[in-house]
Amino acid sequence: MFPASFISVFDVLGPNMIGPSSSHTAGAAVISGIVRKLIAPPLKRVEFTLYGSFAKTYRGHGTDRALLGGILGFSPDDLRIRDSFSIAQEQGLEFRFIPDETENDLHPNTVDIRMENSAGQVITARGISVGGGKVKIVRINGVEVDFTGEYNTLIVIHQDTPGVVAHITRILSDHNVNIAFMQLFRESKGHTAYSIIESDGVLPGEIPRQLREIPHIHDVMLVQP
Repeated sequence: MFPASFISVFDVLGPNMIGPSSSHTAGAAVISGIVRKLIAPPLKRVEFTLYGSFAKTYRGHGTDRALLGGILGFSPDDLRIRDSFSIAQEQGLEFRFIPDETENDLHPNTVDIRMENSAGQVITARGISVGGGKVKIVRINGVEVDFTGEYNTLIVIHQDTPGVVAHITRILSDHNVNIAFMQLFRESKGHTAYSIIESDGVLPGEIPRQLREIPHIHDVMLVQP
């Protein structure tokens, strides 16, 4: 007879994730792993507001550990996710989880993430885990967006002004970037807009610097899968 052994819910259940649920743990780690790339390090404080089933089961399914692990840069199969609380504390990162069970019209696996870095910059984002470790980022700084993080993704925050998008596409063309998808989201006409460009090729590192030199562009974020 084989000796009995204890298996934690944070042990490996498959080749690509830690924890019991691809939606609640792997997906959660992927969401925060994408979102952390939207702000310059080091992070000082992070706050997670959880909705739907995330809010109901986040402790039992390890969603909290996975979200924090993703913010720390751990992939969904990184064993350090099990110790993400203590690792964050060692690094001086303040964190907080807020379950919200009053919102009923959102996807059941939804999280809002508010990040603040040591320079005082604040970025907010909303992500949803759609199953099988797949995710979508659907809001940045209160503006509705839509991207998955599966492609090399360029996020350009700019004024909704004629000519800006043309400048963006010209620089991408100069670097022979093959655009898989490009979408424009905005608060309202003439206000802040977000151009989301997804490419199935590598995005050269000098592109963000060149884009920041264009008038009316406020910030550029690069998310590499």
